[in-house]
Amino acid sequence: MPTIKDNAICVRLMDWSETSQVVVMMTQSHGKVSAVAKGAKRQTPSTLAKFSGGVELLTAGEAVMIVKPSSELANLIEWNLVDAHWHLRDNYRAFELAMYAADLVHHLVHDHDPHEGTFAALRDLLRQIGSTQIKNPDDSAAKAGSSSDLGLMAALVRFQWALVVDLGFKPVLEADAQTGETLNESAATLAFSASAGGLVADTGASDRWRVRRQTVDVLRAVAAETGIDRFDEASLRRANQLLCVYFRAILDKQLPTMDALLRER
Repeated sequence: MPTIKDNAICVRLMDWSETSQVVVMMTQSHGKVSAVAKGAKRQTPSTLAKFSGGVELLTAGEAVMIVKPSSELANLIEWNLVDAHWHLRDNYRAFELAMYAADLVHHLVHDHDPHEGTFAALRDLLRQIGSTQIKNPDDSAAKAGSSSDLGLMAALVRFQWALVVDLGFKPVLEADAQTGETLNESAATLAFSASAGGLVADTGASDRWRVRRQTVDVLRAVAAETGIDRFDEASLRRANQLLCVYFRAILDKQLPTMDALLRER
Protein backbone atom coordinates (compact mmCIF):
# COMPACT_ATOMS: atom_id res chain seq x y z
CA MET A 1 0.00 0.00 0.00
CA PRO A 2 1.79 3.17 -1.19
CA THR A 3 2.10 6.17 1.09
CA ILE A 4 1.86 9.59 -0.50
CA LYS A 5 2.85 12.97 0.92
CA ASP A 6 1.55 16.00 -0.90
CA ASN A 7 0.30 19.55 -0.59
CA ALA A 8 -3.49 19.49 -0.40
CA ILE A 9 -6.63 21.59 -0.04
CA CYS A 10 -9.73 20.17 1.63
CA VAL A 11 -12.66 20.53 -0.79
CA ARG A 12 -15.19 18.35 1.05
CA LEU A 13 -15.58 17.18 4.63
CA MET A 14 -18.09 14.75 6.17
CA ASP A 15 -18.49 13.05 9.52
CA TRP A 16 -17.71 9.32 9.34
CA SER A 17 -18.36 8.52 13.00
CA GLU A 18 -18.24 10.29 16.34
CA THR A 19 -14.47 10.51 16.12
CA SER A 20 -13.61 10.16 12.43
CA GLN A 21 -14.12 12.13 9.23
CA VAL A 22 -14.13 11.54 5.49
CA VAL A 23 -12.16 14.20 3.66
CA VAL A 24 -11.79 14.94 -0.04
CA MET A 25 -8.45 16.52 -0.84
CA MET A 26 -7.34 18.23 -4.02
CA THR A 27 -3.63 17.47 -4.01
CA GLN A 28 -0.89 19.10 -5.99
CA SER A 29 0.57 16.00 -7.64
CA HIS A 30 -1.93 13.16 -7.10
CA GLY A 31 -5.23 14.71 -8.12
CA LYS A 32 -8.34 14.38 -6.00
CA VAL A 33 -8.07 11.87 -3.17
CA SER A 34 -10.84 10.79 -0.77
CA ALA A 35 -9.66 9.54 2.60
CA VAL A 36 -10.77 8.54 6.07
CA ALA A 37 -9.23 10.53 8.90
CA LYS A 38 -9.67 8.02 11.70
CA GLY A 39 -9.90 9.58 15.13
CA ALA A 40 -9.38 13.09 13.74
CA LYS A 41 -12.05 14.56 16.03
CA ARG A 42 -10.48 13.24 19.21
CA GLN A 43 -8.78 15.83 21.41
CA THR A 44 -6.00 13.58 22.68
CA PRO A 45 -2.35 14.68 22.51
CA SER A 46 -1.51 11.99 19.95
CA THR A 47 -4.40 13.00 17.67
CA LEU A 48 -3.54 16.68 17.94
CA ALA A 49 0.02 15.83 16.97
CA LYS A 50 -1.08 13.82 13.91
CA PHE A 51 -3.72 16.28 12.70
CA SER A 52 -2.00 19.57 13.41
CA GLY A 53 -4.47 22.45 13.36
CA GLY A 54 -7.37 20.14 12.51
CA VAL A 55 -8.84 19.30 9.11
CA GLU A 56 -11.42 21.86 8.03
CA LEU A 57 -13.11 22.69 4.75
CA LEU A 58 -11.04 25.02 2.51
CA THR A 59 -7.90 24.67 4.62
CA ALA A 60 -4.55 23.98 2.99
CA GLY A 61 -1.83 21.78 4.37
CA GLU A 62 0.49 18.86 3.86
CA ALA A 63 -1.28 15.50 3.82
CA VAL A 64 0.18 12.05 4.34
CA MET A 65 -2.11 9.29 3.09
CA ILE A 66 -1.96 5.54 2.62
CA VAL A 67 -3.63 4.66 -0.68
CA LYS A 68 -5.29 1.25 -0.77
CA PRO A 69 -5.87 -0.18 -4.29
CA SER A 70 -8.74 -2.30 -2.99
CA SER A 71 -10.62 0.66 -1.49
CA GLU A 72 -12.00 3.95 -2.79
CA LEU A 73 -10.92 5.59 0.46
CA ALA A 74 -7.32 6.18 1.44
CA ASN A 75 -6.25 6.59 5.06
CA LEU A 76 -5.26 10.11 6.08
CA ILE A 77 -2.62 9.44 8.72
CA GLU A 78 -1.10 12.90 9.07
CA TRP A 79 -2.14 16.48 8.39
CA ASN A 80 0.05 19.53 8.87
CA LEU A 81 -1.97 22.72 8.55
CA VAL A 82 -0.30 25.41 6.43
CA ASP A 83 -3.08 27.95 5.81
CA ALA A 84 -6.46 27.99 7.53
CA HIS A 85 -7.72 30.85 5.33
CA TRP A 86 -9.24 32.57 8.34
CA HIS A 87 -10.33 35.53 6.21
CA LEU A 88 -13.12 33.40 4.74
CA ARG A 89 -14.80 33.34 8.14
CA ASP A 90 -15.06 37.13 8.16
CA ASN A 91 -16.12 37.70 4.55
CA TYR A 92 -19.44 36.11 3.66
CA ARG A 93 -19.16 36.81 -0.06
CA ALA A 94 -15.63 35.43 -0.29
CA PHE A 95 -16.76 32.31 1.58
CA GLU A 96 -19.62 31.73 -0.88
CA LEU A 97 -17.31 32.00 -3.87
CA ALA A 98 -14.66 29.80 -2.25
CA MET A 99 -17.30 27.12 -1.62
CA TYR A 100 -18.37 27.35 -5.26
CA ALA A 101 -14.76 26.94 -6.38
CA ALA A 102 -14.24 23.90 -4.14
CA ASP A 103 -17.51 22.40 -5.39
CA LEU A 104 -16.39 22.79 -9.00
CA VAL A 105 -13.09 21.07 -8.30
CA HIS A 106 -14.82 18.23 -6.46
CA HIS A 107 -17.27 17.53 -9.29
CA LEU A 108 -14.99 18.12 -12.28
CA VAL A 109 -11.78 16.37 -11.26
CA HIS A 110 -11.65 12.57 -11.31
CA ASP A 111 -10.08 10.63 -8.45
CA HIS A 112 -6.30 10.25 -8.68
CA ASP A 113 -6.16 12.27 -11.91
CA PRO A 114 -3.31 14.79 -11.45
CA HIS A 115 -4.12 18.38 -12.37
CA GLU A 116 -1.44 20.66 -10.96
CA GLY A 117 -2.93 23.62 -12.81
CA THR A 118 -6.27 23.14 -11.07
CA PHE A 119 -4.60 22.82 -7.68
CA ALA A 120 -2.60 26.00 -8.31
CA ALA A 121 -5.72 27.87 -9.47
CA LEU A 122 -7.65 26.92 -6.32
CA ARG A 123 -4.68 27.73 -4.09
CA ASP A 124 -4.25 31.14 -5.72
CA LEU A 125 -7.96 31.94 -5.52
CA LEU A 126 -8.12 31.20 -1.80
CA ARG A 127 -5.10 33.43 -1.25
CA GLN A 128 -6.26 36.27 -3.50
CA ILE A 129 -9.74 36.66 -2.07
CA GLY A 130 -8.11 37.10 1.32
CA SER A 131 -6.59 40.37 0.16
CA THR A 132 -9.90 41.88 -0.94
CA GLN A 133 -12.07 44.24 1.05
CA ILE A 134 -13.59 42.50 4.07
CA LYS A 135 -17.35 42.63 4.40
CA ASN A 136 -19.38 42.32 7.55
CA PRO A 137 -20.98 38.82 7.51
CA ASP A 138 -24.13 40.37 9.00
CA ASP A 139 -24.42 42.82 6.11
CA SER A 140 -27.71 42.06 4.35
CA ALA A 141 -26.39 43.41 1.06
CA ALA A 142 -23.46 41.01 1.17
CA LYS A 143 -25.78 38.10 1.94
CA ALA A 144 -27.97 39.07 -0.99
CA GLY A 145 -24.93 38.82 -3.22
CA SER A 146 -24.73 42.51 -4.24
CA SER A 147 -20.97 42.92 -4.09
CA SER A 148 -19.17 45.95 -5.46
CA ASP A 149 -15.82 44.33 -4.88
CA LEU A 150 -13.84 44.11 -8.10
CA GLY A 151 -11.19 41.96 -6.44
CA LEU A 152 -13.49 39.03 -5.77
CA MET A 153 -14.90 38.95 -9.29
CA ALA A 154 -11.46 39.36 -10.87
CA ALA A 155 -9.99 36.55 -8.77
CA LEU A 156 -12.90 34.25 -9.57
CA VAL A 157 -12.82 34.78 -13.34
CA ARG A 158 -9.08 33.99 -13.35
CA PHE A 159 -9.78 30.82 -11.38
CA GLN A 160 -12.63 29.67 -13.60
CA TRP A 161 -10.62 30.31 -16.75
CA ALA A 162 -7.62 28.41 -15.39
CA LEU A 163 -9.92 25.52 -14.50
CA VAL A 164 -11.63 25.36 -17.88
CA VAL A 165 -8.26 25.36 -19.64
CA ASP A 166 -6.53 22.85 -17.35
CA LEU A 167 -9.40 20.36 -17.55
CA GLY A 168 -9.57 20.45 -21.33
CA PHE A 169 -12.72 22.51 -21.86
CA LYS A 170 -11.14 25.72 -23.18
CA PRO A 171 -13.78 27.52 -25.25
CA VAL A 172 -13.13 28.89 -28.73
CA LEU A 173 -13.13 32.70 -28.59
CA GLU A 174 -11.52 33.87 -31.83
CA ALA A 175 -13.77 32.18 -34.42
CA ASP A 176 -17.22 30.67 -34.70
CA ALA A 177 -16.91 27.45 -32.68
CA GLN A 178 -19.61 25.78 -34.78
CA THR A 179 -18.60 26.73 -38.32
CA GLY A 180 -14.99 27.85 -37.96
CA GLU A 181 -15.83 31.07 -39.77
CA THR A 182 -14.74 34.54 -38.71
CA LEU A 183 -17.00 36.14 -36.12
CA ASN A 184 -18.74 39.42 -36.83
CA GLU A 185 -16.63 41.63 -34.58
CA SER A 186 -18.83 44.66 -35.25
CA ALA A 187 -21.93 42.97 -33.82
CA ALA A 188 -23.22 44.36 -30.53
CA THR A 189 -23.76 40.82 -29.23
CA LEU A 190 -22.44 37.36 -29.92
CA ALA A 191 -23.58 34.04 -28.50
CA PHE A 192 -22.02 31.15 -26.61
CA SER A 193 -22.81 27.51 -27.27
CA ALA A 194 -21.75 24.91 -24.72
CA SER A 195 -22.32 22.09 -27.21
CA ALA A 196 -20.14 23.80 -29.83
CA GLY A 197 -17.58 24.75 -27.20
CA GLY A 198 -17.31 28.50 -27.62
CA LEU A 199 -18.52 31.66 -29.30
CA VAL A 200 -21.01 31.42 -32.15
CA ALA A 201 -23.16 33.82 -34.15
CA ASP A 202 -26.12 35.29 -32.30
CA THR A 203 -28.86 33.70 -34.40
CA GLY A 204 -31.38 33.45 -31.57
CA ALA A 205 -31.30 29.63 -31.68
CA SER A 206 -32.16 27.80 -28.46
CA ASP A 207 -28.77 26.06 -28.26
CA ARG A 208 -26.89 29.26 -27.41
CA TRP A 209 -26.83 32.10 -24.91
CA ARG A 210 -26.61 35.74 -25.95
CA VAL A 211 -23.38 37.36 -24.78
CA ARG A 212 -22.50 41.04 -24.58
CA ARG A 213 -19.41 42.32 -26.34
CA GLN A 214 -17.90 43.41 -23.01
CA THR A 215 -18.22 39.86 -21.66
CA VAL A 216 -16.33 38.53 -24.66
CA ASP A 217 -13.64 41.16 -24.11
CA VAL A 218 -13.20 40.01 -20.49
CA LEU A 219 -12.72 36.38 -21.50
CA ARG A 220 -10.31 37.27 -24.27
CA ALA A 221 -8.29 39.43 -21.88
CA VAL A 222 -8.10 36.61 -19.32
CA ALA A 223 -7.09 34.14 -22.03
CA ALA A 224 -4.38 36.46 -23.33
CA GLU A 225 -3.23 37.35 -19.79
CA THR A 226 -3.30 41.03 -20.73
CA GLY A 227 -4.94 42.14 -17.48
CA ILE A 228 -8.56 42.70 -16.56
CA ASP A 229 -8.19 45.73 -14.29
CA ARG A 230 -9.90 47.96 -16.85
CA PHE A 231 -13.22 46.12 -16.61
CA ASP A 232 -15.97 47.07 -14.19
CA GLU A 233 -17.53 44.73 -11.65
CA ALA A 234 -20.65 44.10 -13.73
CA SER A 235 -18.63 42.96 -16.75
CA LEU A 236 -16.49 40.66 -14.61
CA ARG A 237 -19.60 39.24 -12.95
CA ARG A 238 -21.24 38.46 -16.30
CA ALA A 239 -18.06 36.72 -17.49
CA ASN A 240 -18.10 34.63 -14.31
CA GLN A 241 -21.75 33.76 -14.84
CA LEU A 242 -21.07 32.67 -18.42
CA LEU A 243 -18.29 30.35 -17.29
CA CYS A 244 -20.55 29.08 -14.51
CA VAL A 245 -23.34 28.08 -16.91
CA TYR A 246 -20.71 26.54 -19.19
CA PHE A 247 -19.60 24.34 -16.28
CA ARG A 248 -23.25 23.58 -15.56
CA ALA A 249 -23.66 22.32 -19.12
CA ILE A 250 -20.47 20.25 -18.88
CA LEU A 251 -21.66 18.63 -15.65
CA ASP A 252 -25.26 18.39 -16.91
CA LYS A 253 -26.51 19.58 -13.54
CA GLN A 254 -26.60 22.71 -11.42
CA LEU A 255 -24.58 22.62 -8.23
CA PRO A 256 -26.22 24.31 -5.22
CA THR A 257 -23.21 26.60 -4.81
CA MET A 258 -23.75 28.00 -8.32
CA ASP A 259 -26.58 30.09 -6.87
CA ALA A 260 -23.91 32.36 -5.38
CA LEU A 261 -23.26 33.61 -8.93
CA LEU A 262 -26.42 32.90 -10.89
CA ARG A 263 -28.82 34.68 -8.51
CA GLU A 264 -27.16 38.02 -9.37
CA ARG A 265 -28.39 40.20 -12.21
